[in-house]
Amino acid sequence: MQLPANPFLEAIRSGRSQIGIWVTLSNPFAAEAVAGAGFDWALIDMEHSPNDLNSVLAQLQVFAAYETTPIVRPDWNDPVKVKRLLDAGAPGLLFPMVQDAGEAARAVAATRYPPRGIRGVSGTTRANRFGRIPDYFARIEQETAVLVQAETRDAVTRSAEIGATEGVDGVFFGPADIAADIGLLGQPMHDDVWALIKPAARALIDKGVPVGTLVQDAAFARSLVDEGFAFVACGSDAGLLARGADALLARMRAS
Repeated sequence: MQLPANPFLEAIRSGRSQIGIWVTLSNPFAAEAVAGAGFDWALIDMEHSPNDLNSVLAQLQVFAAYETTPIVRPDWNDPVKVKRLLDAGAPGLLFPMVQDAGEAARAVAATRYPPRGIRGVSGTTRANRFGRIPDYFARIEQETAVLVQAETRDAVTRSAEIGATEGVDGVFFGPADIAADIGLLGQPMHDDVWALIKPAARALIDKGVPVGTLVQDAAFARSLVDEGFAFVACGSDAGLLARGADALLARMRAS
């Protein structure tokens, strides 16, 4: 048994865009309802959702039966949590609030075994099929997606150096936090937010660094893919449920 290639990484490294969805309901049953839709990738969120290691594990097990690649966002670059998520078999991680190249390098180090990093070593984990993958240690570094988030004005201005950090596979721009940082809290679609993001994203794209983001407007998300964004999430499970419930009730009350 050999370590399989990471389809998400394979795609963004070869220039094929990946369409994603945020998974926030923290439940494997809900995750399975999403998994069957056929998104290229799904973000299992620990930063702004009530997920813990057990609920993330259950959702990773769900996605294993589908072609969608699950990426996990830890709530912070905590090397202990990173180690446990990787041992649980997370194919990639999205690190929040990375401010500069130094923080990006520390995120990478948390995913690498010594001497290239600080990840603790266990020989029997879900990630290596409980010791059944003989080339796991030799290949896992190249098959683990390390994505970092730029979420402030300063981080956006440093995104070129962040993206150039060895081991970083992509830079994700967080419009909600960027909006808050520039005085536009709650307005992630404001023109000023995207006037800041788009030139930085273009500079990275031109250098061959994959870039991504999350927006709730599918048409705008599609336009970003057309502009060269490599991995774009276009909604969330909770958002779809809430808006669907609102729309259904509105139709009933209007009849």
